[in-house]
Amino acid sequence: MSATYLRELPLIAILRGVTPEEIMPVGLALYEAGFRAIEIPLNSPEPLHSIGLLAAELGERALIGAGTVLSVRQVEEVAQAGGRLIVSPNCNAQVIQATRQAGLFSAPGVATPSEGFAALEAGADVLKLFPAEQFNPAIVKAWRAVFARDVALLPVGGITPANMAGYLAAGASGFGLGSALYKPGMSAREVGDNAAAFVAAWQAIPR
Repeated sequence: MSATYLRELPLIAILRGVTPEEIMPVGLALYEAGFRAIEIPLNSPEPLHSIGLLAAELGERALIGAGTVLSVRQVEEVAQAGGRLIVSPNCNAQVIQATRQAGLFSAPGVATPSEGFAALEAGADVLKLFPAEQFNPAIVKAWRAVFARDVALLPVGGITPANMAGYLAAGASGFGLGSALYKPGMSAREVGDNAAAFVAAWQAIPR
């Protein structure tokens, strides 16, 4: 499932604070810009409602789910709402295992190589390097030296169109994008413009 949704554009949109009233126009603007993975953190207003609305609209065309998932119960709630993506700020083996057992996509947050290997052992699909502010490209390069190339490393936090190239050159596989992409109250047009800027920056990076 990860390869399908992140192959062409390995960028996960993080919509912290989005409301059910905003989710459809914002989510569709992201989809039209090329995003195929969208995370709605559980500390947003009525997050399960928003997840359900967008997941029902996009179906299997996109990977829709939740962020800030901290418990097995929350994994179950997201699955019941129709979400298929589980993102956490931490490495919780029980949450990762419950995610995989439910057939969902697991992206736990890790801050050390030990946490990264523990997350993979528990079944993580990708590793969310969080917060990215403490992972400069030199540190990502050091991680890449010990993690296999097929292990996706996704820095999250403080990522902008201007700083992606350095991370990618160091071995990052993609990114989670937060406030530089979406802030509460932004119009769908603003989000779409930001999304287009990220997509253009990604496509312009030499491979």
